[in-house]
Amino acid sequence: MTKFISQIICIGIATFGLSACSAVDRLANIGEAPSMTKIENPTTQSGYVPVSLPMPTPQPDVRQANSLWSGNKTGFFKDQRAGQVGDILTVMIEIDDEAEMDNTTSRSRSSSEDAGLNALLGYEQSLSRILPEAVNNENLVGMGADSTHAGTGSIDREEEITVKLAALITQELPNGNLVIQGRQEVRVNYEKRILELAGVIRREDINVDNSITYDKIAEARISYGGKGQITDMQQPRYGQQVFDVLFPF
Repeated sequence: MTKFISQIICIGIATFGLSACSAVDRLANIGEAPSMTKIENPTTQSGYVPVSLPMPTPQPDVRQANSLWSGNKTGFFKDQRAGQVGDILTVMIEIDDEAEMDNTTSRSRSSSEDAGLNALLGYEQSLSRILPEAVNNENLVGMGADSTHAGTGSIDREEEITVKLAALITQELPNGNLVIQGRQEVRVNYEKRILELAGVIRREDINVDNSITYDKIAEARISYGGKGQITDMQQPRYGQQVFDVLFPF
């Protein structure tokens, strides 16, 4: 019990420390708009991990004698579309998803057991000496159980996002696919909108206007959120979040 109380105290102290640090930052930024993130090389930022995926066996560059054409080229003339590390292309994000699901479950179970001791070397007659009341040897043990469960759940979700984002090619995989990453921040008054995107694309899926749709992005990671006074008011306090995690009922 003492160990449990010590753990609760430690969690409370840690929570108070985090809340205090956050409170100091918020007090220092009273009356100030949210600061914009500096433009930096994505590959040098903390937490950046190069993408590693299964790759096919590299094919040699086959050239025919007295020919200007190479078998690994997709076009004879120079292509203005993005294709090298550091190039920029436009990602078209148009998400219009709608999902509706209803589930109903019902479960019921009933069980009973009876046990008796009619004879045991004559000692069954001695049970009355141990138990204060009369004993029926034929019905010594009786158990019964009933269980009933019913559950109902429903989901009704609708999402619609239409945005454009310029992404940067950060890596070229051995099979020619490109890793892209983009981040966009727009601040209006005291609220900042943040749009982030990452994934893997094929060169062939880039349109002639140097754009690509989000459904052509493999391992797509799209994040659309905000930061500021309105977003802060929509979030529960840290103490309430910790209480929701720890409270068992």
